[in-house]
Amino acid sequence: MQRRAFVQLALLAAVIAGATTAIAVLIPWMPVSASKERDRIDLTYWLATGIAIFIFSIVAAAILYSVWRFRAHPDDDSDGPPIHGHTGLEIVWTAIPTALVTTIAIVSAIVLHDNGTIPKNALRVNVTAQQFTWTFTYTDGPAKGVTSPNLYLPIGRSTILEITSVDVLHSFWVPQFGQKQDAVPDRVNPLKITPTRIGTYPVICTELCGLGHAIMRREAIVLSANDFTAKKWAAGLPGATPAPPSGGAPAPSGGAAGKAVFRELPQAHGVERDRHRRSRSRQAPRLRQAGRPAAPGLHSRVDREPERLHPIRVPGRRDAPELRPDDLQA
Repeated sequence: MQRRAFVQLALLAAVIAGATTAIAVLIPWMPVSASKERDRIDLTYWLATGIAIFIFSIVAAAILYSVWRFRAHPDDDSDGPPIHGHTGLEIVWTAIPTALVTTIAIVSAIVLHDNGTIPKNALRVNVTAQQFTWTFTYTDGPAKGVTSPNLYLPIGRSTILEITSVDVLHSFWVPQFGQKQDAVPDRVNPLKITPTRIGTYPVICTELCGLGHAIMRREAIVLSANDFTAKKWAAGLPGATPAPPSGGAPAPSGGAAGKAVFRELPQAHGVERDRHRRSRSRQAPRLRQAGRPAAPGLHSRVDREPERLHPIRVPGRRDAPELRPDDLQA
């Protein structure tokens, strides 16, 4: 009888494991892998998933079998037979989880080591995050000195992304590459990527960084080694062509328009401030001609005027100097 029960439990557990495995494998839960680092991460993921399916199948089979085989009859409120602890069973359910957790820890340590090891011939790219865009500057290789709004990488070659931020916390993530790295002001965090699939993939910020967080997107474009070395993708980008003659400045191209927008904000703030200063200087003679002192609190109302006309507050820029009654009477 006991042997028959174990056979029934094993068959039920096998059915549950098969159904759960089909759900895990047939449904595309994960994006396509496009890097060696992502392949290693997926290995750890599927190892943990397999262990979870194994344990879930045993537990679910035991519960379903108990409900079917040992269910109480209606109106049966009596207690079940008293039982005592089983030493062998306790050893088993302690040793097996210990072995499984240790296995996951060892595999994870190997993956972290391999993903963090930097080869000697790695390509280096400076990645700068700012509200709400990314900028990629190549510091060596055939594209040395090029600044691009999108990330271009050669297939099969390891690239070290040196990630930082100029304003607030951001986070660099390409789902197909599998890894994330924080972008922290005044700090450089490295991230190694070794592309294995040619294609175009999204660059996403995964750290809530302001109102434009949802649109902080760029593209990571993986090219063949020859196409990357030919630098056709770099045509027109800053650093790829000689500097223009004096007297003219090149217009921002491609994703550089995002940087131009952030340069225009302080300029717009300054124009508004200058216009207010000119208006304030025209009011001063009229106050002197009337022979009236400036009303108390006038400077507070005037100083708040730029905030009402131009509500955008630009970090790093100082407001107009405070206007005092003595300045109007001077």
